Amino acid sequence: MANNKVAAALSNVLADSYNLMVKTHNYHWNVEGPYFPSLHTMFEGQYTELFTAVDEIAERIRALGTKAPGSYAEFHKLSPIKDGDSGLEAKAMVADLVEGHKVLIERAKEAIEAAGDAGDDASEDMMIARVQSHEKHVWMMESFLK
Repeated sequence: MANNKVAAALSNVLADSYNLMVKTHNYHWNVEGPYFPSLHTMFEGQYTELFTAVDEIAERIRALGTKAPGSYAEFHKLSPIKDGDSGLEAKAMVADLVEGHKVLIERAKEAIEAAGDAGDDASEDMMIARVQSHEKHVWMMESFLK
């Protein structure tokens, strides 16, 4: 039963991570303006990191004996992070990504709590690392927005 709660919380983080990865990739392709070179590079680093995280989170869910969600429909059902708008201006793209990372921070913290309650150190450690990563991205992007 405890594994199911952890797997459910990790599934939310997986869905959020996947949706944010796709949104970040969209913005990587479509950002324009004087900030293009730096944002294009930053977005690439972020979606690459998210791709790795998605695989690790899904594998952890499987290690808990549960099937990992793996379709666009499942991800959209589980996650409040919606598709990006490729028509946004560069700063609006960054602000949109900041909000996505903040969602992930909160959902990863929920997974940390579920893992802690279940005595699942591996899932807890994984989510702590994800929170640290997303907090760093928020800090960097909010600094850009000032």
